[in-house]
Formats: sequence, C-alpha cells, structure tokens
Amino acid sequence: MSKVGSISDIQIGYTARGRLESMSGGVPAIQLRNIAPDGDRNGESVERFRLGEIPSRYWVQSGDVLFRSRGDINTAVVLGDELPEPAVAVMPLVILRAKASILPGYLAWYLNQPEAQRHFDRGARGTGIRMIPMTCLSALEVPVPDIATQRVISEIDCLAKREFELATRLADRRRQLITASLLRVASESIHNTTRTTAAAMARPDTEGKP
Repeated sequence: MSKVGSISDIQIGYTARGRLESMSGGVPAIQLRNIAPDGDRNGESVERFRLGEIPSRYWVQSGDVLFRSRGDINTAVVLGDELPEPAVAVMPLVILRAKASILPGYLAWYLNQPEAQRHFDRGARGTGIRMIPMTCLSALEVPVPDIATQRVISEIDCLAKREFELATRLADRRRQLITASLLRVASESIHNTTRTTAAAMARPDTEGKP
C-alpha cells in the first residue's frame, strides 16, 4: 500500500480572483461542472476566460488526474485525448500527476472505489459545503500492483463504462420506441372508436343512437 501523496504530485487548482469572465480567445479552463460526479468528463465543452498569465503548475493535459475536492461526491477523472489542448484546472479541482510507479487511469479508478470514498467521508470537513482537505487526499492508501496489472484494471474499467453507457442508451431508445408504439395504439383506438360511432349515427335504423 502506498499513500497518494507518495505516488503522485498533488497541486490545488488555480484560484481565480473574482468572477470568471468568458471571452473569445481567452484561457481554456476546466471547472468543477466539467467533471461529472460519476468520475467522467461532462460533454460540456471547456470555456475560455480572461485569466491573464497562469503559472505552469495549474495547466493540465492528457494523463493528468483531476479530483473533485468539493461537494457531496468526491470522484476523480483522468484526462485523455478528448482534451484538445492544455487547459487550466480551477479550484476546487485538484490536480494529481502520477509518478512512475502508478498509471493515471489506475489512480483515478481507485479514487472512485468505495474504500477510497469511505476514507473521504471520514476526513471530510465543512458544514454548509463539504470539502476534502489535501491532507486527507494525500493520506489515502492505494494498493499498487505491477504496471501490467494496473493497465489491465484501468482498461477493463474503461470498457465497463463504455458498456454501461451503450446499455443505457439502448434502454432509453427501447423505452422511446415502446412509448411511441403505445401512443400510436391509443391514437388508433380513439380514431377507430370515432369512426364506428360516426357510422352508427349515420344509419337510419339507429334513430341517431350510437
């Protein structure tokens, strides 16, 4: 077992002075809302802001791990090729740069596991807004198998996420098709009933009664 603080470099995200002002041609910045609670990137694109000169330690790129240090859910995501260019990570995101002994994907995977989440629950601070202190994150113990095993675990995790995503999309599509079919049946039933009633009213032997 190795502590997070010994297998990665931990850097608190950039603290913006005042309100972030969006601007064309500004600095691309990743905020808390860009990282989904399930430990994945949101589809929302990274916005650009007027930030001025930013120290290099706040810039992130493919292979860096971002941790949600604020809120009820404290998960992590590893940045991949979906990030088109380096961006600034903004507080309360925390940047973890994995050292040689651990793969970024494996580190992010373990931070999202129940055992790690229980550790964060025990160390959380704050009454109104829940925060995970850096000492708590740094002290989390992580099992570190050999690199080959780490790679297999992170790859299987990625495949499982993809399978879940496809299954969810398939279930949503199936529900939409079933709903459309039921609506069609209801509409046809009303249409048939109306036609039957109209035909019955038109027959002289019914005396105007359906």
